[in-house]
Amino acid sequence: MMVVMRPRTISPRSLFALGVVGMLSLSACSGGGEPTAEAAETTTSTTTTEVTTTTAAPTTTTTTVPKSTTTRAPTTTTTLPTAEVTELIARATTTTVVDEATFYEAQETEPIAPPTDTYAAEPVISLGRIQIPKIGVDTTMYEGIRMTTLDVGPGHWPGSAMPGQAGNNVIGGHRTSKNRVFRDVDQLVAGDQIIFSDDNGTHVYAVNRVEVVQPTDVWIINPTPTPTATLFACHPPGSTAQRIVVFADLIS
Repeated sequence: MMVVMRPRTISPRSLFALGVVGMLSLSACSGGGEPTAEAAETTTSTTTTEVTTTTAAPTTTTTTVPKSTTTRAPTTTTTLPTAEVTELIARATTTTVVDEATFYEAQETEPIAPPTDTYAAEPVISLGRIQIPKIGVDTTMYEGIRMTTLDVGPGHWPGSAMPGQAGNNVIGGHRTSKNRVFRDVDQLVAGDQIIFSDDNGTHVYAVNRVEVVQPTDVWIINPTPTPTATLFACHPPGSTAQRIVVFADLIS
């Protein structure tokens, strides 16, 4: 801030007026009387100072932001041995050939929904035989999964694949009542054989696993793109709380 001092001389007449005002003010504060003649007649040349204030505008500061710098990570190239590359290419180009007509036939064949009346009458139709050497099963297999059929023997789920076909061949049976054909299926392990014989020949399946599921797990009857067999029965023996399921794959 810069201050400029400019002197100015007040005229005698102005000075006289200022003096009168000053005395009147003082008199009002102190309770004094009229101003004296001496004060009125006194003429003094007084110098007063006029102050002019100049405010300088603030200086504007400009800050330059540095440009962002991008650092690229170094590129790393890994060269695989020739033998490993050849193996990877072979794996990628390996294709399992499945007869197209058989594949789509299996996918388009849908098993029927679980029957709402499991004790309704249905015709008893023989489809062939089922053998499970490990647990001594060798009996006739029928078409249907209602109790009227299962009381006679193991039944094929209508709409599921037939033995030997691409798809899921689903068979149900009893463990405790009537013929008890699937009583000991819990003893089956991976590799045990299940053999179906019908007018189209003999079809041998090998067990790959045994599971216990809930009665609502109807996914066990879903179609499959390859020839499989699924055997199911109530579990544990004498109870309908769960289902024991045997999964097998066609081997010959």
